[in-house]
Amino acid sequence: MTDFLTTPEAPPSTIRVSVAVVESHAPTRERIMGLLGDGVTPFANVEELAARLTGAVPVVAVLGPSCSDDAVLHASERIQREYPLMATILVVDELSTQLLQTALRAGVRDVLALTGESGALAQAVQRVAVSLDQTPRAAVMPAAPVPVTDEPEELPTVDGQVITVFSTKGGAGKSMLSTSLAVELARRSEQPVCLVDADLQFGDVAVMLKLTPHHTIVDAVSVLDRMDPPLLESLLVTHEASGLRVMPAPLEPAFADQVGAAEMVAIVEMLRTFCAYVIVDTPAYFNDVVLGLVEASDRVLLVAGMDIPNIKNVKIGLQTLRLLNTPMEKLLLVLNRANSKVKLDIGEVERTLQIKADALIPSDICVPQAVNKGEPVVLHSPKSGVSRSIQQLADQFIPSDAGRRRK
Repeated sequence: MTDFLTTPEAPPSTIRVSVAVVESHAPTRERIMGLLGDGVTPFANVEELAARLTGAVPVVAVLGPSCSDDAVLHASERIQREYPLMATILVVDELSTQLLQTALRAGVRDVLALTGESGALAQAVQRVAVSLDQTPRAAVMPAAPVPVTDEPEELPTVDGQVITVFSTKGGAGKSMLSTSLAVELARRSEQPVCLVDADLQFGDVAVMLKLTPHHTIVDAVSVLDRMDPPLLESLLVTHEASGLRVMPAPLEPAFADQVGAAEMVAIVEMLRTFCAYVIVDTPAYFNDVVLGLVEASDRVLLVAGMDIPNIKNVKIGLQTLRLLNTPMEKLLLVLNRANSKVKLDIGEVERTLQIKADALIPSDICVPQAVNKGEPVVLHSPKSGVSRSIQQLADQFIPSDAGRRRK
């Protein structure tokens, strides 16, 4: 098998990954190979592919429509367990939720329709090739075969807390707080912690954590009628530096309409069955999704900036929440850029809002620097005043002396 070279959009260095197409129907196999260009090795079945694997070179295997039945997918999963440097993408004639569910459980990285958008398959192969090329080479030796069962592995059941981070005005620092708090809790918790990007049109969580998601919350909604915790867990992307699991927002604003309040709450409620903490980043306005999340949450962090328009909007937001009979004891007020010299006194702000500030986050140049690097500020500048304030906020959920890093 030959090496898969980078496309012009990829980094300039060569990615030492081979690409194989597995399909028993010769015309379809040729069609798939035509979509990928030169340097692709054809195979009629997964057994032929397995016979050529050495475990020394990463391989992206594109499985054609003939590979979509359960027996072939299970065989593919077994081969992937034996050769960790192989990853699979499934191409089908017609995509269904049941097939998507089966494929994801079998370890398939992505599922695409053969009649889909031109270039989508090549882009999917490129994404998987990059992730494989970055896999530690300690994993090249074949692992011992693991028995494959029809039933997915059960996840430990927990009764997790849902923490929704909300602001009534954009630019208050809501997403910065969501990502950093989630990362800090993930580093302390011995159980999984998940961050959900519920800003369905313009979510920034994936960008702020420098993640390239293969699945988004739209994929979760598409299989919601058959969803269970193992399948939902397989749709999450991991932030490697902290172990935080992330459910990204849709990649295009047009997809936001596919996620309603009931679907969002159902996903969050299922996440809390196997995650100790579910942090939800929201858009900076009230809608059905936000109101549903506020009602389902154990705590709501209300983020305010230190300027008059921000405070005014927060006051209106508090009045709205009171009209909706939201228990005030679940609210935590977070004042961002609290040390800014803008002639606003914190005590005056608290009296105006009729609520005491639970956390004060100072202004610091390290925040935009961390955002531009795609790192949460608690990892980028752990000794800064901003990080210490977020760590103190995290103490209200997991005390720092009791927290331990997840292995």
